Amino acid sequence: MNGADALISTFVANEVTACFANPGTSEMQFVAALDRNPQMRPVLCLFEGVATGAADGYGRMADRPACTLLHLGPGYGNGVANLHNARRAFTPIVNVVGDHATYHRQYDAPLNSDIKTLVTPNSLWAKSADSPDAVAGLAAEAVAASMTAPCGPVSLILPADSAWLETTTEPAIAQKPVRPAPKGEQVEAAARALKDAKKPIILIGGQACRAEGLKEAARLQAAGVTVYADTFVSRQPRGAGAFAPRRMQYFGEAALAELEGVDLMIYAGTTQPVAFFAYPDRPSVLVPEGAATLSLADRAEDAVAGLAALADALGAPKEGPVQPLKLPDAAPSGKLSPQLCGVTVARHLPEGAVVCDDSVTSGGGIAVPSMTARPHEVLALTGGAIGAGLPLAIGAAVACPDRKVVSLNGDGAAMYTVQSLWTMAREDLDVCAVVFANNSYRILNIEMMRTGSGQAGPQASKLLELGDPAIDWVSLAKGLGLPSVRCSTAEEFEKAFAGAMANRGPMFIEAVI
Repeated sequence: MNGADALISTFVANEVTACFANPGTSEMQFVAALDRNPQMRPVLCLFEGVATGAADGYGRMADRPACTLLHLGPGYGNGVANLHNARRAFTPIVNVVGDHATYHRQYDAPLNSDIKTLVTPNSLWAKSADSPDAVAGLAAEAVAASMTAPCGPVSLILPADSAWLETTTEPAIAQKPVRPAPKGEQVEAAARALKDAKKPIILIGGQACRAEGLKEAARLQAAGVTVYADTFVSRQPRGAGAFAPRRMQYFGEAALAELEGVDLMIYAGTTQPVAFFAYPDRPSVLVPEGAATLSLADRAEDAVAGLAALADALGAPKEGPVQPLKLPDAAPSGKLSPQLCGVTVARHLPEGAVVCDDSVTSGGGIAVPSMTARPHEVLALTGGAIGAGLPLAIGAAVACPDRKVVSLNGDGAAMYTVQSLWTMAREDLDVCAVVFANNSYRILNIEMMRTGSGQAGPQASKLLELGDPAIDWVSLAKGLGLPSVRCSTAEEFEKAFAGAMANRGPMFIEAVI
């Protein structure tokens, strides 16, 4: 057994059984060891940003890490954007970053880089296994670190000689961390503050937005406390039977206008809300002036237990409001729009589906009618780095092969990680990928107006528009191996999406809006 065997054996012993990879020469020992360790499923991704985003989707749905296999510093660098999103989603991921042999580092070969410095900003833990005997222990330590609340990506650097040299170490078992409940005095302080406040709200995020957390939050809503959720949540149930908290508005001025008069804001599983970007003469912090703030449970604490204890302290009902099942009666018709797409999605989305949302400005048109669709879950773009929707869908489909996965994407966002379509085809994943083609970075046109710069002129438009030439999405998707269709009317989209939901396997739909 060599170091690579020890690494994979330790991963498998700790239920890390999926590897999203884009390997190079320094990782060939790991690749060879896969034939001796068939419990590990290797998934080839043609770009590292696909691999890291897929590991994010897998970790969100499996509640345990996948590993990535990345080629030295440049390979890790290609995956950084979706590791940023994963860090903001608090997703457990173990990145295995190959490195030159320990004795070769000194010669500064062309691919040599300071990997430890590169991985640090988006890694909760980062160490290099500089001997084969260190590999198993550090692998277990990495798994435990990724799952220590609030969870997140970690990076294990694997020099080539540590992978190829022999070792007699046994697989190491990671200690499973426990998320602590908030202290009793935190719950008591929150209960007192709520009783004294005239217009309080509770803002929930992260773990508090899972099914168990929403159930307790609904009890508080029934007790008269308005509940908001973070703007973008890593994983949240939606549709019939789920509690639907209000959502913090994306635009800061809209958020503060909606929160006017709030005199108390309590956080559970999240922290102080801030504007996504700064603008002249607009506030950065989205807490109404004069409002008191209080943390019931921080991101590392058990927010579900905190919400349950607070609901009990307030004498809240045992059950709170949930969404009814109410599907649109009729199929939509006419020229396609996000809103009409939303009607079709709500009509045909199957129970238990997983929606990976990177649809940017088209998202609202889908979300509203889906609030009363069949029960499903949504994975959102937590870190703001577009290009997550397609990779998230790969990971979700690998983690949950018995559930339909729907990937909703803006056309600009989808081009970041379009290589995902090839992996969907190669792995025969049950994913319907939808791209809303408006031939524009529409969100940037909106933000341009908000800066006070006015509408983009001919020069500025060159950096905001995606036409000239328009992207031929159907040809692109077919070239990457997916059955594909273009829809420009609601009737066409209804037929295509209904067919994709009724049949297993990958499908690509271009929605021209």
